Amino acid sequence: MGALWIAHVTVTDEDAYAKYAKLAGPAIAAHGGAFIARGGRFVQLEGKERPRNVVARFPDVETAEKCYHSEAYQEALSHARGASERELLIVETSD
Repeated sequence: MGALWIAHVTVTDEDAYAKYAKLAGPAIAAHGGAFIARGGRFVQLEGKERPRNVVARFPDVETAEKCYHSEAYQEALSHARGASERELLIVETSD
């Protein structure tokens, strides 16, 4: 089954977060991930609103998790820490 990587983000340092975004995209793509939503219009119905929402599709949960723990993604993430408040989860799809 496929998986969705879902991030809800409030950016607090645009310059540092831009470094994260530049490195994260290739790391995600290297693990078969493809963005299906990256920012854009949203409607917050419940919970804490975050102005940036990102969804990437992966082949499966294990691959998405492997991406997160990869050296390339952790290097990207080092730029997001301290530059954002975020929640990230991986959810299996029913396809």
